[in-house]
Amino acid sequence: MSNPILLKQAHLVNEGQINVVDVLIKSGKIAKIETHINEPNAYEINAEGKYLLPGMIDDQVHFREPGLTHKGDIFTESMAAVAGGITSFMEMPNTVPNTLTQELLEQKYNIAEDCSLANYSFYMGASNDNIAEVLKTDPRKVCGVKVFMGSSTGNMLVDNAKTLENIFQNTPMLVATHCEDEQTIQKNLTHFKSQYGEAITPEMHPLIRSAEACYKSSSLAVELAKKYNTRLHILHISTARELDLFDANIPLEEKRITAEACIHHLWFNEEDYARKGNFIKWNPAVKTKSDQEAILAGVLANKIDVIATDHAPHTLAEKEQNYLQAPSGGPLVQHALNALLELHLQGKLSLMEIAHKTAHAPAICFNIEKRGFIREGYWADLVLIDLNDPFQVTKLNSFYKCGWSPFEGDTFRASITHTFVNGVLAFEKGKFKTNQTGQRLTFTK
Repeated sequence: MSNPILLKQAHLVNEGQINVVDVLIKSGKIAKIETHINEPNAYEINAEGKYLLPGMIDDQVHFREPGLTHKGDIFTESMAAVAGGITSFMEMPNTVPNTLTQELLEQKYNIAEDCSLANYSFYMGASNDNIAEVLKTDPRKVCGVKVFMGSSTGNMLVDNAKTLENIFQNTPMLVATHCEDEQTIQKNLTHFKSQYGEAITPEMHPLIRSAEACYKSSSLAVELAKKYNTRLHILHISTARELDLFDANIPLEEKRITAEACIHHLWFNEEDYARKGNFIKWNPAVKTKSDQEAILAGVLANKIDVIATDHAPHTLAEKEQNYLQAPSGGPLVQHALNALLELHLQGKLSLMEIAHKTAHAPAICFNIEKRGFIREGYWADLVLIDLNDPFQVTKLNSFYKCGWSPFEGDTFRASITHTFVNGVLAFEKGKFKTNQTGQRLTFTK
């Protein structure tokens, strides 16, 4: 952090504007933003014609450590994230063992401190019987509490009504929910098994994990949040119907109920199962084209506040099993921003909207200290983008430990040329430039 870095003549995309400026980085932070800066001792990077955005803050990833490190680990997946312009992540508690105690939560922070190339936070997990541990969570040091109101691994399905009431009534920080009604899913699964036995195909996934299952659970979460004035954040909205639950007219800073969309629900729809199969099997499921279009419309209308990944790697061998055995989830952090930039080049999203939904809004929703904006005095978490540098996604140029990407074979027209984490040039033109680790996120709560 001791050497100043000067970005020259970048198209700065920040807080609803694009301006051509110089940006000076000193001691890990943004020291100066001006039309022209002269700093003789700085390392200069010519950013002419390129776009500088705040690094993406991904509020939902599964990096698989501890316990599932054959799929991914904090080091490998944070590398892939940095290569994709993600400078901070918030990781989920359904690792092995599940993160259901303060001791297990702190162990994950210790791992990240040693090896994560990106900044990090970890959710405290809720179960049917750990409310005492949940209430010990420090809101200034932890991003939130995660509640699986639908299927999960281990002991993380919270389906006890009294427990849910207790969590929503007493948790003094953000509660993030996975919303799918388990009874509805099991009823649908039983129906399809009776018709098809073991021959169920991925095309049936959105019918089993249906729109009804999503809405029933999401509406319950909203009902509880309104009853107890809970700070609720509903993850990975996948249906058009759920958009009716959210209010676009409240300023983000004042919202008590917010929502997230994920890359795969913006990019894929049910027509893609024929060629992608289990490789786009996620929970909640990728659904209809009209759902896909409604989710994008919800993002643009500010009914959906944040765009994230739900990065959840599995091995090729696991995904190549038949539908009933193949796990849900896929790797996304390296190519999420590229996919959003492709939507921009298709005329569907502006660069200002991308910066807002991937950086500004997560910083506001989670009250993250001095990140998410390109402002003097803020940490220099930045990504430099070339909108005219196409590349094709292959196994060879993907950094995920699991060794595959749902975007394989796709060509993106924009590339990430540089990623800065806390003012350190971490990634440049396909190569990692440092082994310096990121920082623990802190929150103004």
